[in-house]
Amino acid sequence: MMVKVALISGSLRKESFSTKIAKSVEGLFPEGYETQFVEIGNLPLYNEDIDTESNVPAEYTSFRNAIKESDAVLFVTPEYNRSISGALKNALDVGSRPYGQSVWDGKPAAIISQSIGNLSGFGANHHLRQSLVFLNMPTVQQPEVYLANSSKLFDGNGKMNEDTAQFLQTYVDVFIDLIKKHRA
Repeated sequence: MMVKVALISGSLRKESFSTKIAKSVEGLFPEGYETQFVEIGNLPLYNEDIDTESNVPAEYTSFRNAIKESDAVLFVTPEYNRSISGALKNALDVGSRPYGQSVWDGKPAAIISQSIGNLSGFGANHHLRQSLVFLNMPTVQQPEVYLANSSKLFDGNGKMNEDTAQFLQTYVDVFIDLIKKHRA
């Protein structure tokens, strides 16, 4: 049976390093795993007034269904002001509602944070972990992935450097183990 892994980039920028990293990681999953990018940029800001039984925004429904159909979620996030982007926080909120019907509940998760500077998304990684604890998502604990100087991880053709790709393969392997544990 195919295992479905949702890939969520916390950046909306067309040439975002988070999305480039997620696309590089996509190819590291073994046979039997299917990855799917889940769009978050089209989600209206969460507002309970527009999320009613008789009037759920189509974007919310589509997003929630994509996560429901996934067995696990890999987040790749930039750091915005020592935290995650507003778009990613909004996606977490949309998926956690209506109360008691969170699409995140129990899904194994992994986090890759990155920044163009030397701090490598440390603050974003830990803020996201805090939310995932509340959302009841078992998350890869070790190794942690903080990618610094993300603008230098790719060559002129967009190919990730070999050392980073090897490290991320190790991370994906640990994530696979977590997914298997929670599917058992």
